[in-house]
Amino acid sequence: MNEPVFEPYSPLNQPKPVAPDVWVADGPEIRMRYLGGTVPFPTRMTILRLPGGGLWLHSPTEPTEALFDAVARLGPIEHIIAPNTLHYWWVPEWHQRFPEARLHAVPGLAKRATRDLPPMEQLGEVPDPAWAGVIEQVIVPGGLLSEVDFFHRPSKTLILTDLIENFEPKRVRSRFWRWTMQAFGAADPDGKAPFDMRLSFWRHRKPLRRAVQQMIDWSPERVLLAHGRWYDRDGTEELRRAFRWVV
Repeated sequence: MNEPVFEPYSPLNQPKPVAPDVWVADGPEIRMRYLGGTVPFPTRMTILRLPGGGLWLHSPTEPTEALFDAVARLGPIEHIIAPNTLHYWWVPEWHQRFPEARLHAVPGLAKRATRDLPPMEQLGEVPDPAWAGVIEQVIVPGGLLSEVDFFHRPSKTLILTDLIENFEPKRVRSRFWRWTMQAFGAADPDGKAPFDMRLSFWRHRKPLRRAVQQMIDWSPERVLLAHGRWYDRDGTEELRRAFRWVV
């Protein structure tokens, strides 16, 4: 088995508070297939508690019984979100453990998924009535991936998945991967969408620009990411920096 590339965001598999009714749970490193090889990624799930007490899980990470139990102690799991066409892999396992939860997916996932998935409700530009007024959302259609991004109004927290990646060089053990992440433009302190992803949005520039402007207009105070260091302050300024290739 390959040695992990990243120093973990310990403790793993445990909800960590970010703001009132907002948590992140850092998961294990995974490797994704890319151009005949595999690319390592640290993983992160976001958890929101809705006003009624139910939980909303974004990009669920590889589950363990301890993680299942820790999340369930926060409240009943009501919604499980597959936010883009890459972040869906562990949805079936979470749904098997919490079958009463509703499943929601980015448009187009059913055609692009490489494993069998249970039926899922398609996310749109209009928030689901279960979280309308609390969580806003915007669709970002693309070539390499499509993504739905969310804004938690009470905490002024923006939740992204892959549109910004911000790997910290000091946490990357491998010199090769450290160089690669820096070369692709996805390294802290100037993390953004990696170069190949930016190219894939070439034919989707207008909807991407509209979506990014909407995120900026929300004026988030913090920005949560699935990969790398997230932004606990100056969220709107970080968006302008990271999306300068768009706006």
